[in-house]
Amino acid sequence: MQLIEVASKNKLRGGFYTPMPIAEFILKWAFNENKNFDILEPSCGDGVFLKAIQKGKYNYNSITGVELDEDEANKSKKINLSDCQIINEDFHKFFEMNNNKFDLIIGNPPYIRYQYFDKEQKQLASEIFTKAKLKYSKLTNAWVSFVVGSSLMLKEKGKIGFVVPAEILQVSFAKQLRYFLATFYNKINIISFEKLVFPDIQQEVVLLLCEKDNSTEHLIEHLEVKDAESLKKLDTSRLKSPKKKIDFKSNKWTFYFLEQEEIDFLEKLQETRRIPKFGEYAKVEVGITTGANPFFTVPISTVKTYNLDKYARPLVGRSVQVPSVIFTEKDWEYNRQIEARTHILAFPKKENLNGSIGARKYIDEGEAQQIHKGYKCRIRDEWQIVPSLRISDALFIRRNNLYPKLIINEAKAYTTDTMHRVTVMPNINIKALTASYYNSLSLAFTEICGRSHGGGVLELMPNEVEEILLPYHESNKELLPLIEELIREKKNISEVLKITNKIILKKNFGLTSEEIELADRIWKKLSKRRLNRGK
Repeated sequence: MQLIEVASKNKLRGGFYTPMPIAEFILKWAFNENKNFDILEPSCGDGVFLKAIQKGKYNYNSITGVELDEDEANKSKKINLSDCQIINEDFHKFFEMNNNKFDLIIGNPPYIRYQYFDKEQKQLASEIFTKAKLKYSKLTNAWVSFVVGSSLMLKEKGKIGFVVPAEILQVSFAKQLRYFLATFYNKINIISFEKLVFPDIQQEVVLLLCEKDNSTEHLIEHLEVKDAESLKKLDTSRLKSPKKKIDFKSNKWTFYFLEQEEIDFLEKLQETRRIPKFGEYAKVEVGITTGANPFFTVPISTVKTYNLDKYARPLVGRSVQVPSVIFTEKDWEYNRQIEARTHILAFPKKENLNGSIGARKYIDEGEAQQIHKGYKCRIRDEWQIVPSLRISDALFIRRNNLYPKLIINEAKAYTTDTMHRVTVMPNINIKALTASYYNSLSLAFTEICGRSHGGGVLELMPNEVEEILLPYHESNKELLPLIEELIREKKNISEVLKITNKIILKKNFGLTSEEIELADRIWKKLSKRRLNRGK
């Protein structure tokens, strides 16, 4: 986390300029021949949306622009639009003071983390959430309060058009926002981009285009274009009538990248509970949080140099160290020989180090490097004692590329928080559980339950892993040797799924060939979309 005293000015105010083609497209969608709008831009910056209004020669009643940064506000004023006032103020304070309602609210709200807010901003943002009957938390980013506050300032019929982070579709802290938007608006269009709009900050964004018209329908649609320039060719009439019904029970909006047939299939599976969830068979928790992996996780050479054998425990710390679905002692030994970090240091209290001169020296060197002053270390009774040193039955890799692996921990190795620890429930066969995971439906749900990051990385947190549909059947354990062999030989996962789907999904769970094809198509579509972002 970047400290506030060294954060850039742009970082602190969350300002990243909107490309002109995006501003022009949002306005084209919003105006749609309307000429009497009262318009608000709650974070007008240097005025790109105002310039686009001027360039497009749009007719309107009034424009109100709000901008916290004085220099940026002055740039917007110099655009000199008629019937336009620029207010140099924080949006949260403007929301509190404002009594006007607007037909159209547009912009690119700032991406500011909670810890960068001052005390007054936090209080005002919290009040916006309270008025919307939402709960405010320390995970909430500024753009969320901008979207919520703007929605509350719309007239009975109105539109918002915002550039927002793609995390709106999937992260847990935006769950209540998704529900709020789904119930507040009648039409929602999401436009995503194959290429990053802001490559300098590796921030994937989407266009959030919402309309309330006092109808009883709640519809949503997703479109994807190549880049910002491609918006010039996109016909805005395609956005008039979203087709997909919003599922208010759905935790994430990743669903809406799919066709209605695919969505219906997934929703039916969830509603009927035909296939159980991972969490019914195993508990998933984060790996060990050392507070300083470079200090506490070491190669064998460090163990020997400081004579730390007494305190060194076997460790698997990175996905590249795990070649297949069973992590064996032989795998661990190989990693050890190539000087990977294969040991975690489990130190006792200093008074119990006794004659361990090497350990004392190593700890002293850590203190000389200020390791003990890091947050996770300094809150311990004794900083060198790592808590929660426990071995799990299996491992689930937290951040993944092609697909996430579930791995039997045969080597009985500890793991850091780069992997999750999986502990099976009583009477559940670990081999059957692991084999049962390797099918197209479960992999599709890793994409739905997880979230994608820059570079095409898929991340799943423990509670998200537990939500994956898992067609467990004890006889699936017979598939494990074949799955292990193929993955260890680096065969394409699709080759594995051709075999496992027939047994796991068709024979043992009764899915039809058409349903299996749907599941496979969903997985391939979502994973391909994510991986394309990494290119």
